[in-house]
Order: sequence, then structure tokens, then C-alpha cells
Amino acid sequence: MQNSPIIHEFQDYLVYEKHFSPHTVKCYTADLKQYVVFLVAQESSAQAASQQKDVVSYEQNHIDGEGATAVASSVDVTQAILGADVNVIRAFLAYLNEESYSKATSARKLATLRSFYKYLVRREHIASSPVTAIRTPKQEKRLPLFLTPEQIDVLLHCPSTTDMLGSRDRAIMETLYSSGLRVSELVALNLSEVDFLGEVIHIRGKGKKERLCPIGSSALQAIQHYLTYRDAHPKKANFDQEALFVNKHGKRLSTRSVRRKLDKYLLQAGLDPRISPHTLRHSFATHMLNNGADLRVVQELLGHQSISTTQVYTHLTTSKMKDVYDHSHPRDPYATNSSGSPVQGQGV
Repeated sequence: MQNSPIIHEFQDYLVYEKHFSPHTVKCYTADLKQYVVFLVAQESSAQAASQQKDVVSYEQNHIDGEGATAVASSVDVTQAILGADVNVIRAFLAYLNEESYSKATSARKLATLRSFYKYLVRREHIASSPVTAIRTPKQEKRLPLFLTPEQIDVLLHCPSTTDMLGSRDRAIMETLYSSGLRVSELVALNLSEVDFLGEVIHIRGKGKKERLCPIGSSALQAIQHYLTYRDAHPKKANFDQEALFVNKHGKRLSTRSVRRKLDKYLLQAGLDPRISPHTLRHSFATHMLNNGADLRVVQELLGHQSISTTQVYTHLTTSKMKDVYDHSHPRDPYATNSSGSPVQGQGV
């Protein structure tokens, strides 16, 4: 399937002006190509309509859509994109629903189209966006999965710390939990970005935004222990001299490698296999807030642009809520004031 020049323009905009990560650009591109396949099927002749099911099926397995060439040959993709109206967008959302895409996935794809058409308006390719009148589908609110402090402790003690790789894995998990990093931020860390004296790390986050993040003494000790083994490695001279965390060949670790290592320790610890490196970030935020940290501070630590993103972590565990209730409600026999004295009127 032919690709539209304006899609390439948009990709360049995401990379060079918005500074989005390669993964984010790839997701946006995949969403747009799926949308284009849908447009082609909508705009094509009766022959295209009869082949629509095959085109969509092919697109799901081959996102570049090369198998749709015959159908798309009579369709000007750029014109189809620029000529789309609100009814086309609604039809695309209906198609996603028919194909049993989740509300979250549909909302993400709509957000891609919203950004894309907003860009086209800004560059004066079109006068107005067909997505403006479309509401984002209401999504089910799901609390982020997180670990208890006790589970964190069990997990952190799984790696053996008697060799370089085990010590590295312990340091990785300690750092993720201590500073609430995204796994992409963790693997991008350089040795020079860890300030052992100031107990902070220099983070290059999403959109190339930079921030300083505190790191606890336990994590710093784990990193130093790992570096002791790394410095003593016979092939140290061949290691990546910038990267903090390297694999057994001395190359910078990938996010996938971190996930595989975590899966190994989850199995050892008998913990939920759904846990991911991002769960340690969730746990960091949840524990900070549950222990009295200010929401704005946690927002800064996580590198969130909007505080609404951070607010998802303001949930409390059931036991925490019950404990607060038991010690705060004036009609509860266990209620106490800030000094620890019983609240007046209890037991009435």
C-alpha cells in the first residue's frame, strides 16, 4: 500500500520536534497505517468493499499493508486522509468495536488521530479537524498493580549477590523501586549520571526531558557492590564504558532483558507473573503516597507532565484504609487523636 507523504511529515514531527521515543513513534505509525487501510477500504470501489475483510485481516498481521496494493491502487491515500470527516472517524471507531478492541486501545488509536489531524490543521493541510467533535470512549478505571513492602523485600533478596550478574540484577531492582524509574530510563542510565555523594541520579525521560531523582542508600550500595564485580571482570576493557547496566557481553542492557530477568525472580519468589518492571514504579509511587508524600512531589519524581497522571496512585490498600478508619473515626472504639489519646465521644 502506498504511504502518504503527510504521514512521513508527521513522523518527522514526532521525532524531531516532539522528541518522542522510537517506541512511541512506532505505535503512532502503526495506528495511522491501520487507519489508512480502513480508509482505503471505505474509499475504494465495490471491488475493494468485497475485499475489505481480507485487507483488514492482512493488516493485522502485516502492519505495512503491502498486500493491500491492488485494492489501494485506485485510491489517493493523501486525499482520503485530508477528505475524512467526522462520520469517517465514527465509522473507524465502530470498526474497532466490531473487531473487539478494548476501550483503552480504541482510546489510544483515537488519541493518535487527534494528534495527527491537529498537526494537519497546524500545517494548514486542512481547515479543521474531523476528530474535534469525537469524545474519547469512557474507559474502565483500573488501579495499577503494585507490590506490598513485604513482597518487594522478598523480590529484592532473590538475586545472588556473589557474582557480577546477580549483583547487577539486585541493583537494577533496587534502583527501579528506589527512584520509580521507567525501565527505558533505567537502561539508558550512564555511570556518570549516578551521583553517589549527592545521592541523586540524572534522568533523561520522555520527550528528552531531564530531571534529578533522589536514590536511596540501599540502591546506591547495591550499585556499588555490582560495580565492584564489574571492575574486577577480566574483560572489563571491552565493556561499554558509558552504560551503567550491561549484559554478560558488556553491552548496554535492553528493556526486554530487564523484563526477562524480573520474570526469573518472580518465579523464584512465587509472586504474580503479571508483575512487570513498571510495577516497581507503581509500587514506588503507591508507597510514597501511602506514607505521606505530597502528590506534587511524587509527580516530579515520576516525571509526569500532568498531575492527573499521578493521581491514579492516590488509591490506598484496603488494610491502609481500614487502619486509618479505625484510628480516626469518632464513633470507632479504637479512634485516637494526633497525640494518641482517645477521641472525645467514642463509644457513645
